[in-house]
Formats: sequence, structure tokens, C-alpha cells
Amino acid sequence: MAITAALVKELRDKSGAGMMDCKKALSETNGDIDAAVDWLRTKGLSKAAKKSGRVAAEGLVAVISAGTKGAVVEINAETDFVSRNETFQGFVEEVAKIALDKDADQDAIMAADYPGAGRSVQDQLTDNIATIGENQSFRRAKVLSVSNGVVSSYVHSALKPGLGKIGVLVALESDADSAVLEGLGKQIAMHVAAARPDFLGKDDVDPEVLDRERQVQIETARESGKPENIIEKMVEGRIRKYYEEICLVEQTFVMDTDKKVGQVVADAAKDAGTDIKLTGFARFELGDGIEKKEDDFAAEVAAMAG
Repeated sequence: MAITAALVKELRDKSGAGMMDCKKALSETNGDIDAAVDWLRTKGLSKAAKKSGRVAAEGLVAVISAGTKGAVVEINAETDFVSRNETFQGFVEEVAKIALDKDADQDAIMAADYPGAGRSVQDQLTDNIATIGENQSFRRAKVLSVSNGVVSSYVHSALKPGLGKIGVLVALESDADSAVLEGLGKQIAMHVAAARPDFLGKDDVDPEVLDRERQVQIETARESGKPENIIEKMVEGRIRKYYEEICLVEQTFVMDTDKKVGQVVADAAKDAGTDIKLTGFARFELGDGIEKKEDDFAAEVAAMAG
């Protein structure tokens, strides 16, 4: 019996298994869908479908840099225990390498060949879910590059080189010595990990975010009962302070609190005798923004006791 794409899709929808596994199951069972489901179950490959609804907020962040280009990815799992699994760690590392090549296009990454497996990244992820026994998901990826200079990376509390809970990339455009740029980039990346900036500079702030903050500050200032001209000055002062909180180049540098990050870059450029431009950054913190289920253990025990 011919194994059509429609038949493979039907089996994938039923089992949650990867495409190559579904094709093999259908070949082994002469195209019988029900028998193919059973075949996948015996191989432990259909378990992935049942796990796909579970919240995956743990896992690992990986960074990789290669001179003028760098990538950061986040792969999630259900428990922190999985982050110490060598198979999972290897998968995250490989996805970061593929992301570097695919420019963070998630569809292209998932469709790419997984090294040495004879299957796609998507199918390898499905296989991992069945093998390891927890839901896992490829959440996000970002790539930074410069035409001349370096993209530096940093991982906070690394489990091993390039893998941890917080991953940062910093892009510096310059023809300065690469060792100088790497050192500067590493320091700024460490600052980013600690200070959590949202934007690079004032011009990069989302207008809607800025307008919302300005309205909040206007209403707060008006509660003081002061005249409008004084309120306007109060608001402008608070907006300047807001920029210092959310913009990387406006933040006080954590390693030298007498300087802002922008000044640190300017001083490095002066010492190097050439321009250095901080062109971008990326900061991935594991599980950031994912709503985690909070278990009430006491209530669970009480319910079990009837």
C-alpha cells in the first residue's frame, strides 16, 4: 500500500509522533492506521501526544557565538531535572548551532535535519519527549550579527559552557582588536544579565510603552496638586529616570556605577582609537513570561484524604 502524505498526517494527528516515525510505522503495518498507532505505542513514541498539554517552563537556554554572529535559544521542559539530562542538553546545543545557520527562523530550524539522526529537529524533539518522558518545546530563538566586530555571549550560572538559565548576546560593530571587543562585550553581557534592560536606547523604546508611562506619570504628578507647568517638569524628570531603567545605554553600569553603559562604550572606543558601536543585545531568561501552575500541596493531600 502506498504511504501517502495524507496518511502520515492522519497518523501524526492521532499519535503526536514525528513524521519519520509515522512513515516507518505505516510501512511496518501496511498502511493500517490503528495498527500503526499500536506499533508507535509499543515503541513508546505515541506518548508525546499525551504530554503535549503539560506546562513546560523549565529547561535550558543556550548561547553560541562565532565571531561576527551569535544565537540564543530557549528549549523548555516540565522539570528542572531534565535540564541535567545529557540527551536534552545535547539537543539544546544542536538547536543553537542550527539557529545560528538559519537566522532564528523557527520554522526553518524545526524543519532542518537533526545531525546524525536521519530526521528533522521537530521529529527529534518528539522523540525526546517520548524517550525522556516529559513535554518539551522549542520556545524562541534570536540571532545577532555585525558586519565587522564581534557578537559576545554570556551565560549566567552555566551548567556547562553555553548552557544555563539566562543567556545573553551583545553585538559590537567596530574594527577594533577582537580581543578588546570580546572583553567589552562580555562585561556588557554580564550587565545585561543583571540589569534586565528592555531596549537598546531612547529611540528604540516602543512609542506605545512610552505613551502609557507618560500618562501614568502625568496622573501621578497631578495628584500632588501642583500647577501644570510644574507637573510638566516633574513628568519630564520621571521620564528621564524611566529611560535610565529600561534602556541599556542609559543604565548605570553595574561594574562602574559612576558611568552609564553608553559612556563605558565611548571610553573603550577612545582607548582603542576607533569607533565602537553597541548595535544590539538579546537576553533570554528561562521561563520568562510563562505562567506556571502553582500546586497547593496541602490541598492535594487533603483531597486525597477525602
